[in-house]
Amino acid sequence: MKKVFLMFWLFLFWNNQAQITVKQTSENNDLKLSSLPYYSYGKGLGLTSPDSLYQLNIRFRIQNRATYFNNEDEKPSYDGQIRRLRLRFDGYVGSPKFLYALQLSFAPGDVGEIQEGENINIIRDAVIFYRPNKNWNVSFGQTKLPGNRQRVNSSGALQLTDRSINNAKFTLDRDFGIQIHNLNEFKDKFSYNFKGAVSTGEGRNVTGRADDGVALTGKIELFPLGAFTNDGTNFEGDIVREVKPKLLLSGAFQQNNNSQRTQGQLGAVLFEKRTTQSVLLDAMVKYKGWAFMSSYMSRAASQNAVTYNPEDVSEFNYVYTGNGFDYQLSYLFKNNYELIGRYSLQHVEKEIHAFAPHVKQYSLGLTKYIWEHHFKLQTEVSYDASEYFGNENKRNWYWRFQVEIGI
Repeated sequence: MKKVFLMFWLFLFWNNQAQITVKQTSENNDLKLSSLPYYSYGKGLGLTSPDSLYQLNIRFRIQNRATYFNNEDEKPSYDGQIRRLRLRFDGYVGSPKFLYALQLSFAPGDVGEIQEGENINIIRDAVIFYRPNKNWNVSFGQTKLPGNRQRVNSSGALQLTDRSINNAKFTLDRDFGIQIHNLNEFKDKFSYNFKGAVSTGEGRNVTGRADDGVALTGKIELFPLGAFTNDGTNFEGDIVREVKPKLLLSGAFQQNNNSQRTQGQLGAVLFEKRTTQSVLLDAMVKYKGWAFMSSYMSRAASQNAVTYNPEDVSEFNYVYTGNGFDYQLSYLFKNNYELIGRYSLQHVEKEIHAFAPHVKQYSLGLTKYIWEHHFKLQTEVSYDASEYFGNENKRNWYWRFQVEIGI
């Protein structure tokens, strides 16, 4: 009797399992159960549902660094920190035309100090895309604006350990809004992209600060010699060793109406709103391991850049107005060591020079690419020369070592 019951339960178990079909793909002779997701390994770990109704890609990135600072009139100091710790999810739902991207940050340098009345900055990107075809892309949510090239590039795709001093002061950064991109990139002939955005102008993760002003951003990108290999505009250095010269020329403009922060989407809150205009120009050349980048960034205010607390005029804050130039040159040797040099010049407007200096920065870096930008070792020496109001000068420098790893 026990044998009869055992055979009966084995039959039910087998009949139930038989409903899960086994498929054999013709491409790689791989067996896959139809009830399980499909996995892929490219840029991260990908999962696709058996009915292809959704796709999820998981990626992470870590930047660990140690820095030695030697600032004038201060004792030398050391700093070790997790500069960036990011977790990213992207994919599509329902159809490859409807995509999403979510990026979270966890390192203290990313999140920033928690301030009373301010939201925590864990969310960097939370955006939904509609891509009807290869030429058009519409997005809604929080993500990077189409600004200067170095900001648009991921911090994990930089040649030096951080972006330039001009990027730190004049960039557009992330914002919440809608963007429309028209993309026309071809391998070996003239290409161009048009990008536009209408956003709040208040930056990341802002609530309870609604106003009647929005930020309007427009950008054009030109590729006179054709598009870069493997989306080479999105990473610094010629790690693919372009066999033909490639050139990018781009320009962006933003008007941020009734901006409430010192740097548009970034910085401290102003005591009065200011409308600002930003101009950002970029050039990039890559050929046989050589790479050259140059950029111009500026910000101007429609009124006096300095704002005062109406209840206490001794308290003030100001829009960071001025302009800057960056020049960056590098060469990648065949052993995947890269030598990089950068010169940055930053000039502030006369009305804020009493509070902020003119700055020149010289940087020299050496990078070892183990797995392109996904796994690399970086070291950098930077020297700053600051000129304050009244001809006071300060000289500071730092040395940094950084390890970047991610998928």
